[in-house]
Amino acid sequence: MFDNIWLIPLFPLIGFLINGLGGKAIKEEKLIGGIGSLAVLGSFAVSCETLFGLLSLPAGERVHNVTLFTWIKAGTFQADVAFLIDPLSCVMLMVVTGVGFLIHLYSIGYMHGEEGFYRFFSYLNLFTFSMLLLVMGNNLLLMFVGWEGVGLCSYLLIGYYFHKKSACDAGKKAFVMNRVGDFGFLLGIFTLYWYLGQNHGIWTIRFTDLASHAELLPVGGVVTLITLFFFLGATGKSAQIPLYTWLPDAMEGPTPVSALIHAATMVTAGVYMIARMNFLFIRAPETMLVVALVGGATALFAATIGTAQNDIKRVLAYSTVSQLGYMFLAMGVGAFSAGIFHLMTHAFFKACLFLGSGAVIHSMHYALHHAHSEDDPQDMRNMGGLKEQMPKTYWTFLVATIAIAGIPPFAGFFSKDEILWQAFSNPLHGKLNWLLWGCGAAAALLTAFYMFRLVFMTFHGQCRITPKAREHLHESPMVIVLPLIVLAFLSAVGGFFGMPKLFGVANMFEGFLAPVFNLSEEQMKAGHEIVQHSHQLEWGMMGMSIGIAAIGIVIAFIMYIKDTTLPGRFTTAFPVLHRLVYNKWYVDEIYDFLIVNPCKAFSRFLWKGFDVVVVDGLVNALATLVMGASRQLKNIQTGYVHNYALSMAIGVVVIVACYMFR
Repeated sequence: MFDNIWLIPLFPLIGFLINGLGGKAIKEEKLIGGIGSLAVLGSFAVSCETLFGLLSLPAGERVHNVTLFTWIKAGTFQADVAFLIDPLSCVMLMVVTGVGFLIHLYSIGYMHGEEGFYRFFSYLNLFTFSMLLLVMGNNLLLMFVGWEGVGLCSYLLIGYYFHKKSACDAGKKAFVMNRVGDFGFLLGIFTLYWYLGQNHGIWTIRFTDLASHAELLPVGGVVTLITLFFFLGATGKSAQIPLYTWLPDAMEGPTPVSALIHAATMVTAGVYMIARMNFLFIRAPETMLVVALVGGATALFAATIGTAQNDIKRVLAYSTVSQLGYMFLAMGVGAFSAGIFHLMTHAFFKACLFLGSGAVIHSMHYALHHAHSEDDPQDMRNMGGLKEQMPKTYWTFLVATIAIAGIPPFAGFFSKDEILWQAFSNPLHGKLNWLLWGCGAAAALLTAFYMFRLVFMTFHGQCRITPKAREHLHESPMVIVLPLIVLAFLSAVGGFFGMPKLFGVANMFEGFLAPVFNLSEEQMKAGHEIVQHSHQLEWGMMGMSIGIAAIGIVIAFIMYIKDTTLPGRFTTAFPVLHRLVYNKWYVDEIYDFLIVNPCKAFSRFLWKGFDVVVVDGLVNALATLVMGASRQLKNIQTGYVHNYALSMAIGVVVIVACYMFR
């Protein structure tokens, strides 16, 4: 039944090789884009077959390891190139290949005419291959290979416009900050492997083996250290405090990159890793609290920054950081299914939003270029009134915005409300539940506000570009619009897969993932007192979350539609607060002051103070000594035979004397 799953990563790998090696010779954009897109479509088709095959089995039999070949074998240690097929990996496969195909299709139109078109699609296919390795690998080492692969592709795609210094700097920043997190991931792997091997003689890194021996791991203690190491890796890849600053800068890459890597797939790798290691994290309550607090703080902190940004893609970037915080909040309170559910719904509406913003930027760039205007095509202050010129983009964007704001019955409502409820009612963190719920609720209010602020500034009101440029505004071609329509549809109906039991129906998504998380949930319930909350309270909390989102939307409407002077008056009344939020709380500047500049200064000292003065000085001094000695020795080379004969005679006398008087 699962014999063909090796085709899932193989198709994009073949696409990468064809476009990477022969794309420059092919030249035809439609053929290059078709090869890249069909490769991912093939992976999606096999993923669908795998999902249906899994659904046909009883819940207890939905875990399969498929080994291709032995990769590393040293003593008792063995790592295979093998894939783990279970409900969790299947969800990720559908997201990566399904959303990935739509973004590849969109890129054919969006990247038309770009230099290095073949290079872009080869990078996208390589990323897809690496991401599939990450989610399919049945052991930590293979997961880490995919983990590093998506990091490399992120660097290549963020810096795609390598002639721009800002893009190169953003790529390097992402690469370096991810390496910090990856160091923690490696420490977690090594420590876990060493502990189980030294103390229990179990030398393995296979997920199924680790899960079956989880009871050998003590609650707390060394497990807390191991999980904190893994969480450090997750904070880097999934842009959580303090390693989040790379993701907003990553918007320097083309918009499809933002949609695929920095919204729908790569940045969720940290969430997936914690979900995959749920049996480990549930045995470390201190780490779970850290994960929940960092997630809640990131959700709220990033949301505050999003309220004051004017670049359309940066608003969405900080929104992504905030929504990732929601997912980590879910992981930290033990709501693993809810976190993965939000991962899926977020992939739908955030990919739609990013691709929609790309359609807007595409049209604005075209209009401003033909009007010979130097205005920024990504600045929302230069937009307005685009609803009339881009109706399809507007309606799909609006659907995705309603979804992320948490308005029923759209997808984001069900996943976000479930996280808020679990944060409030979970048995892990006791009195801190109110704090965690408060962070999530405040972030939800700000999310609704800044997302509708974006919609109102971009699509409503008066068009703020010149009349000449306005004449060139147009709807995008169908190859761009079609993915938006599909993603908007999924943003509208995707939530029905995870409707809560409160509605009198079975939660299909939670039931599907049950084989992966059942043991952890049972352990969580066994170790803590479970408080049974009434349905009335749950209905009330749900109504409160809807009300919070509605308040955010109303505030945005009043400030950016009804009375457009209010934002300026607010800025004037609270200049310090606005400056702090607009400048992202000066976190980048603080990092530069505390870390980057001291590292640069120390490196400069090692270069000029040590390398140039000491190392080069010693080498140059030795060279000077040799040259000086050579100048003196050359004086004995006179060229006269009798001088050489005299030297030989003296040498013979000295040798004889040494022999006689020794």
